Amino acid sequence: MTEKEYLYWLCHVPGLRAEKMERLLNETGGFRSIYYMKEQELKACHFLTARERGAILSEKRNLESCTEEYHRLRERGIDFITIYDSGYPERLRELPGMPLGLFVKGRLPEDQRPSAAVIGARGCSYYGREEARYLSRELARAGVQVVSGLALGIDGAGHGGALEAGGDTYGILGCGIDICYPREHTELAERIGLQGGLITEFVPKTPPYPANFPMRNRIISGLSDLVIVVEARKRSGSLITAGLALEQGRDVFAVPGRVTDPLSAGCNELIQSGAGLLMTPEDVLSLLGMKSEKNGKIMKKTENGLVKNEKMVYSCLDLQPKHLEQIVTESGLPAGECTAVLLKLELDGFAVQTSNQYYVRKFR
Repeated sequence: MTEKEYLYWLCHVPGLRAEKMERLLNETGGFRSIYYMKEQELKACHFLTARERGAILSEKRNLESCTEEYHRLRERGIDFITIYDSGYPERLRELPGMPLGLFVKGRLPEDQRPSAAVIGARGCSYYGREEARYLSRELARAGVQVVSGLALGIDGAGHGGALEAGGDTYGILGCGIDICYPREHTELAERIGLQGGLITEFVPKTPPYPANFPMRNRIISGLSDLVIVVEARKRSGSLITAGLALEQGRDVFAVPGRVTDPLSAGCNELIQSGAGLLMTPEDVLSLLGMKSEKNGKIMKKTENGLVKNEKMVYSCLDLQPKHLEQIVTESGLPAGECTAVLLKLELDGFAVQTSNQYYVRKFR
């Protein structure tokens, strides 16, 4: 058996993190030697907990099945890239505590091209989702690789925007490479695998345990030159990623929001603490030494051509959802006429009904 196969086995030891694997490697000089360590030798490694020692000893019985699984990976379109392989991302190699092995479907981000993480709230607003999609689309058009976590909300919108632009996007998973989480993103994950890559440090069949996601977050920030937080509550996993990014020497940007909006509290706090204020894609493209394909935020449609009542209703719309009753009050039109105008604006691409009787302006 090769050293890589023994490392593959070691990755299956439950709860054994990369830092401990490295220390074991320094103690023994090889992954094969780690496998053959006796109980007393493991006890002499005082950095290991009793649970970790027990897990290593227990996992020894699974060496054969691990080896068989390892040799079936390529048949399933999965690559196992170790930190000792030339294909391992240089951005991760230079950081402490990174995984010794990565499971990949598709490709890894290219070292020589800029990359940006686009992250934020799962339960995001319409505005946040469209902002993430727009930013990612413009970054991808400029040649930036977009990294995110495949979660619902901002993450999914970020991936989607990059795909719309025909760019490269990479989903970092908090579970095994053979599991799609959340299930709602099965089709999105397939597209990412074809137009970028799915990446995880967790062995196949690993469920999406909550403890996995902070570990995943360090890879999201590690693979990126900068991190963009679009929407985040005051206590959000996105803020953990932003903190990790700063520790790793990455720049952090945040999209500002209303001071009364809980979904923007985390972003506003980041900006208050010194994060970059992100208003347009150019704010980060200039930092990366790149140019946007278009100048500024250009609306796809303008008000020119709308008749009087349509302009009146359109002027009442915002990027935050408004109820029909509020629009009727602000426009001064009868409810039936206002509803008809809103339908016309929807059909013409100026408005979107986000939920029952709630409307917003169509985003750029």
